[in-house]
This record gives sequence, structure tokens and C-alpha cells, in this order.
Amino acid sequence: MSRHHARNRRLPSDPDTALPDAAPPEGRLPGAAASGADGLWAEPTGGFPDGPSPAPRSSRRPAAQPRPAQVGSLTGSEPGTWLPADGGDVLLVTGFEFLRGEVERIVAAAGGRLRVVDDVAQAAPFWDSAADVLVGSDVRELPPRRRAPAVLVGLSGEGDTLWHLGAALGAQRVAVLPDAAAWLAEYLNRSRSPEAGGLVLGITGGCGGAGATTAAAWLAQAAAELGARVLLVDADPWGGGLELALAAEESPGLRWPDLADASGSIDPQQLADALPVAGGFSFLSWPGSRERPPLVDPVTVGNVLDAARRGYEVVIVDIGRNAEPLRTFAWDCDRLLVVVPAQLKAAVAAARLMQELPPVESALVIRGKAGVALDAALVAESVGLPLHGVMPEVRGTASATELGRLLDQGRRKTVRRFASSVLGLLAGDLQAGDLR
Repeated sequence: MSRHHARNRRLPSDPDTALPDAAPPEGRLPGAAASGADGLWAEPTGGFPDGPSPAPRSSRRPAAQPRPAQVGSLTGSEPGTWLPADGGDVLLVTGFEFLRGEVERIVAAAGGRLRVVDDVAQAAPFWDSAADVLVGSDVRELPPRRRAPAVLVGLSGEGDTLWHLGAALGAQRVAVLPDAAAWLAEYLNRSRSPEAGGLVLGITGGCGGAGATTAAAWLAQAAAELGARVLLVDADPWGGGLELALAAEESPGLRWPDLADASGSIDPQQLADALPVAGGFSFLSWPGSRERPPLVDPVTVGNVLDAARRGYEVVIVDIGRNAEPLRTFAWDCDRLLVVVPAQLKAAVAAARLMQELPPVESALVIRGKAGVALDAALVAESVGLPLHGVMPEVRGTASATELGRLLDQGRRKTVRRFASSVLGLLAGDLQAGDLR
């Protein structure tokens, strides 16, 4: 499975709104004047008819050389347009005519070539050689022993069924058209790029009060101390603001509301320059205020995380446990950690949460101490996830969080041992030299 298990779509509950028309004049990020984040948008990379500049995507896989746009089809027994079987084409599997037309337009805009088949039986000979495999929402099964599709493509109005289907098929991403048209064009365009990206690690709580925010902050702190470029992302607009736990509410730099109107490709370096720093790592937080948080479009979230992936070696996302952040952020993560207290009720809640997670490699972190009622391995077995570490119960952590001294707790030896063990297990997913 690709490292980039992410999502780019509008939530079913979102109003039907169009993608932003264009990047702001002179490439300026909204609200960035005070932070010196001019030119946060990169120049558009290729045109897209009747839409904005596509959003970026990173890929670790070897690149094929870009080719001129050439859209062909191969449906049923009709020969269609001949395409060389050199692995440079995009394979679309769908019997929906409207969906086929939408994807043909997008692939042409991305400068790619498309092969279309009606069903998985016709797709099997071309599946493994295709640069990217897209499947329509009418597909319910995959050819035997074939890799998971890169993107499940559906239409607005299909609702949550798309996400359940995407998880069942193991799709790496879900694109809901027409809202995600610009994103999908850039996704395909960047799939031919050899540019590497950092690890995006999502952390969520298996139950309320599990300690996911604490684990995220401590892991970010430890990774930064080991020499990696780290970004900690606050993904839950209803969580009260991560910056308060870091005592960094006065630190200059961008917060999520400053990015609400962002559109187009975001320059990774200028994003990094515009973000505040605490504990040796950058962070992107919701404000710790009483004001109602503004809506940040899921496409914008995808653009920000793609830029973060390209600008940092480790991106740790404190996802929270609400349904909206889970769907907005979890699909953009390469790995997921679920934090669960060593308690029976918490284990049951975590097992239920598993049904809402995308098909991303996931593991469990148990929060407990010596003498807890339930053994960590037993909890992991009951939840159905491999055990990735035991986070210590450190006395005074709750009050330290309230006082903004969470990172002080992170310097304790027991916390350092926990963070080192988790980061050590993730070392295979990190670029060489990330953790020194």
C-alpha cells in the first residue's frame, strides 16, 4: 500500500459549494502579512479547465516520465484508442458513463493518459502495469491478488457509502466529484514526480480522555530532540486549542483560521516559515479562544498537509475523536496510533472506533502503569491492533496540561523511553537520517 493514505473530498454534511476560484493575488496567504508568509502559493503547474490550480501531492514511488495528454478508452470488446502497455497510463474501472466523462476530463488536464474498462474482469490484464488505478463507486470487488486501488472515485450525493466502500476496497484515497476534480488532477500529475515526503502520523483516542493530545505532543517533542524537522498539527477545531497545552498562544505565526481561505498549491518552505514554534518543533493549532472556529474546507486541509509532508520529515496529527476530524485528517495519514487507557470500557470503545478508521496501517498505544487492571497485550488483542507502546501515567500531567507545561512532563525519563520506543518502531517509515 502506498505511503499516502489520504482523503480529499467534501463531507456529506458540507454545503454544496464550488472550489475556490483562484489563488489570492500576488500569492499571499490570507492573514499572512503579519507573519511574513508572502508567496505561500506556488505557481500553478499546468492548466485545468474551468477550475483552480490543482492541489499538490507527494509520492515516494519511482516516477514515470510526463507525457502529453492522450485520453483513450477500452470498453467491452471495442478496441478504442490503442495505448502502449508501458505502465504510464491511468486505469479507470467503472461502468458509469457520467463518471467516466468526468475522469477523462481530469486526466487530460493532468497531462496523463487514460484507459477505461467497464469491470474488474476487463481490468485485470492492465491493473498491475498502470501508473494509477482508479475505481468507480460501482465497483464492489477487486481482481484476485491485485494491489489496492489508488483512488475510489464517486459523485457528490453518494454520502458516507463512499467511505465505507473505500475502506472495504482498501483504497488509498477517496475523491468525490466534481468537488475534488482539481485535487484529483494534481494527484495524478504529481504521481509521476519522484519527490519524497515525510511521514504523516495520525494519533486519535480510542475513547474520550484517552491522552491522544498528550501522546502527540510528547512524540513531537522527542522526534525534534532527535534531530528531525517536526510539525505538530491540531486537527480538532472543538478541542480547545493545542497551543494552550504548549503555553504557546502568544507565539507569532499562522493558525488554522488564517488558512481558511487558502487555495491552490502551497509552498512547503513558506508554510514552515509562517508557522509558530514551541519545544523545538513547529505547530499548527486552532486558537485557544471562545470564538466559534471557522470552516476550513477539506480540500484546503489536503493542500496544507501535502505541503507539510514536503516541508517536514515528521508530521504528527492530533486528530481527536470526533467524526469530522477523523474523516478530514485520518485519510491523509500514513500511519495511525490509537491511544487507549488500560480499561475494559475503553477497550470496547476503541474496538467500535476501528469501524470509522480508513484502511491505514494502525497500531495501539496503551496508557497505563504498573499494576493496572488490564494487561496491555490483552487490551491490544481485544481491540484487534498490534501493540506499539505503553504510555506512562505521569503524576500531574492533567494539571501540567492546564498550566501549559505539558512539554515539561515530556522531559521525564519514563516519557522519553516511551517516545523512543514508538519512534523506533516507526523508523522504517522515516527517511534515512530523519532520526539521528
